[in-house]
Amino acid sequence: MQCPLLYRFRVIDRLPEKPSEAATRGTLVHAVLERLFDAPAAERTAPRAKALVPGQWDRLRESRPEVGELFADDPEGARLAQWLSEAERLVERWFTLEDPSRLEPAERELFVEAELDSGLRLRGIIDRVDVAPTGEVRIVDYKTGKAPRPQYAEGALFQMKFYALVVWRLKKVVPRRLQLVYLGSGDVLTYDPVPADLERVERKLLALWEAIRLATETGDWRPRPTKLCGWCDHQAHCPEFGGTPPPYPLPVRAADSGGAEQGRMGLD
Repeated sequence: MQCPLLYRFRVIDRLPEKPSEAATRGTLVHAVLERLFDAPAAERTAPRAKALVPGQWDRLRESRPEVGELFADDPEGARLAQWLSEAERLVERWFTLEDPSRLEPAERELFVEAELDSGLRLRGIIDRVDVAPTGEVRIVDYKTGKAPRPQYAEGALFQMKFYALVVWRLKKVVPRRLQLVYLGSGDVLTYDPVPADLERVERKLLALWEAIRLATETGDWRPRPTKLCGWCDHQAHCPEFGGTPPPYPLPVRAADSGGAEQGRMGLD
């Protein structure tokens, strides 16, 4: 949705991308909030959560050694210390938005997968799923950035509606509430979906998959310039910056072939 050519670079060409401090901090904070629920409810305090940060950073470096390159030019550790302190502040802010001592998540970092009637398979990982005693489901996602302006809220909610659609098709239950927790600004964005919302998302995903299928067959992946281009790792390969994409690694067929089986998301 952001840029078809970027999709090609990431999914088909699988060009490497350098880790960023912001994205890595988000991964670290997510890990801390997930692990905090291992403790009994009374012990889920802000000091305990902040104390988890160094250990989770060590685990992240072990599982993804490339993130250590972020601070390769920081021999004294000053930048790393500031970065970890910022992660601690984000964790601490969460306690002003939710009370983990009153929460017992049904699932954390839940992998979900469902196949639509069309054959299109959807997958995702949900940060947290809460289930009320009455059976109502709440899907929660943590964001370490700031909440979007109201006119951009719909774009932010698309991810949550995607999750809700998968849960609906998988469990036959429409989630009662979708909740985005923005730790960067201290805001909570909520939305209560209805089946018509999720049916619209399904139609949008089917149209999106058809566009992906067609571009995969024809090799026609076009860049979509936005303000985000300045942060893209692939400018050297992008025509918008005078670059040349690598040779297309898949067979190219006529645009009207229409013979591809829909729903095989893996493009190996």
